Amino acid sequence: MTLSSLVAASTIPGPVRPAIMVVAFEGWNDAGDAASSAIKDIKAATGAVKVAGIGDDDYYDYQFSRPQVRRNGAGKRVVKWPTTRIYRASLPESPVDLLLVRGVEPTYRWKAFITEILTRAEEENVQGVMALGSLLADVPHTRPIQAAVSSDDPKVCEALGALPGSYEGPTGILGVLAQFSEAAGLPTLSIWAAVPHYVAQPPSPKAQLAILHRVEELLPLALDLHELGEDALAWERGVDALATGDADIAAYVQQLEQAQDETELPEATGEAIAREFERYLKRRHRPGAPGEEGPGTPGTGGQAPDTPGSSD
Repeated sequence: MTLSSLVAASTIPGPVRPAIMVVAFEGWNDAGDAASSAIKDIKAATGAVKVAGIGDDDYYDYQFSRPQVRRNGAGKRVVKWPTTRIYRASLPESPVDLLLVRGVEPTYRWKAFITEILTRAEEENVQGVMALGSLLADVPHTRPIQAAVSSDDPKVCEALGALPGSYEGPTGILGVLAQFSEAAGLPTLSIWAAVPHYVAQPPSPKAQLAILHRVEELLPLALDLHELGEDALAWERGVDALATGDADIAAYVQQLEQAQDETELPEATGEAIAREFERYLKRRHRPGAPGEEGPGTPGTGGQAPDTPGSSD
């Protein structure tokens, strides 16, 4: 079961198509910009259009979340202020649409900020919430980056195989959003990718790719991830080159590899293999999926590719 099918099964028909809200915020919840970049990819792939914006001065300390100077096409200087934008993507072949929320984590008045987002979500008939995040962790860049799916809703965990939430400690705006969403009765889950802490600077295409693979499993989406996959390989080769040039870093990476290999081999587990096969079938049977050709199409012999294809 996917989050979209779970939502569709419990939604009462109304004047506005039901939607799943997918959220990411730059800042504390977004190591390597992996989560916010994943939202940008979904927006581009679905042709989502802007339906609202939240940019109140009361939410931001501009000495902390500084505005950025940009030059437009005419070379004119423009100041870009921290804000949150909301987009809606229509998915005609799906029972649900997507409401994409991408912004900067606010400094002040988090409760009011979340209330404003959820008010807009209610107007857009949001029936489920997916929060995307990335965090720094003691993981090696040379191993597959895992994106964990978790929820504090027992029904979501049972239906989707998500891990029950167990984290205690400081939280970001995503943690507050999840609590408010669950209190509103919305099925809510989180997807978090682990970014190697010694390469924390953005971009982090390997973590971004892990998040998007998870999103594909849980939503009616088939994304073209070929280019991002190439970026992830290039990123790994670049970090390899830096690590081999420093004996201390190389030894540390080897230590992380050994620790992970001794505890788990996620790429070889039955669960991971089943998940990859499901992704393959999903791409093969969706008409017009990116990078796919139908049976008997010249150049493929009727066979699906061996691997999935890869501004505001």
